[in-house]
Amino acid sequence: QVQLVESGGGLVQPGGSLRLSCKQSGFTWLYNVIGWFRQAPGKEREGVSCISSSDDKTDYAESVKGRFTISRDNAEGTVYLQMDSLTPEDTAVYYCAADPGFKRCVLSNVRPDYWGQGTQVTVSS
Repeated sequence: QVQLVESGGGLVQPGGSLRLSCKQSGFTWLYNVIGWFRQAPGKEREGVSCISSSDDKTDYAESVKGRFTISRDNAEGTVYLQMDSLTPEDTAVYYCAADPGFKRCVLSNVRPDYWGQGTQVTVSS
């Protein structure tokens, strides 16, 4: 069965960095878009970044551009989200999600069919 398992969350001070990992297993399709989403308390879930397996195209929310970097290691079946210059506004539960199919990563168009369980990121001094 399809599984997405996030890891790497934690508590970090403002200005610090974290790297989230999303380990995928059970995929039966050749192509997909993997997206990172986040949800802060009392707020709606929002897209953070995505990457497409067909061409490694990436996309980012305006709020994280220049600070976050998404990448993938196909051999490991893992997608990473490197988060630098973190601020308290980045505090949220972060989820990775899979949108199967041959499509390019456009964050506003990602429609995941599968979700991970989430990992908490807290930015606080």
